[in-house]
Amino acid sequence: MAKQSPTPPITISRWVPLLSEPIDADDAADYAQVFKALSDPVRLRLFSLIASRAGGEVCVCELTDQFDVTGPTISHHLKVLREAGLVGSQRRGTWVYYWVYPQTLTRLSRVFSPA
Repeated sequence: MAKQSPTPPITISRWVPLLSEPIDADDAADYAQVFKALSDPVRLRLFSLIASRAGGEVCVCELTDQFDVTGPTISHHLKVLREAGLVGSQRRGTWVYYWVYPQTLTRLSRVFSPA
């Protein structure tokens, strides 16, 4: 089954390096949403587990055992990552599979690069 939402739903209009020129208020709010999503240790670790997975995607069933928090808490953190446009997901039967948008990683890597 093909992945849904192949394009991340991030609304940052230009993804310019922050060191090259000032960003406008709307882009600042969008950048802040992405950085806020990654600012929680559980979410950062979830993001890392998903991004580093061979094959590019991981079942939520493989993520929950990695943490000392409840399944609903993991689901909440994954929702925050999805809403920030960092990961995509697809339900397959009773499980949900997650992947990182590669284009988002590329864009994020450019954010702090010199102009």
